[in-house]
Amino acid sequence: MFECAFIYVAAGLDPEKQRAVIPSDEINMNVIGCSTYAQAEEIAKEMVAKGCTAIELCAGFGNEGIARIKRAVGDNISVGAVKFDYHPAFGFKSGDEMFA
Repeated sequence: MFECAFIYVAAGLDPEKQRAVIPSDEINMNVIGCSTYAQAEEIAKEMVAKGCTAIELCAGFGNEGIARIKRAVGDNISVGAVKFDYHPAFGFKSGDEMFA
């Protein structure tokens, strides 16, 4: 079974409440919402401890946010990101301006 995670960031999210697992025969996709980069770092570590070897980040993560998650999980975990330079749902700001 391949364990992976999608972490998204937006104001007011609680990773205990905004959390789901989407199972299939071959993949378990863990989806978790966070309200800060610090929360996302802790969730990323939790997902690695759960067995996730790949973590995808939403477009709310700016360059620094992506780097923080990569540093938190280390080189053996694949970290990818959906990318907007400036997120339309956040008033065209980078997550680096909002969640650091």
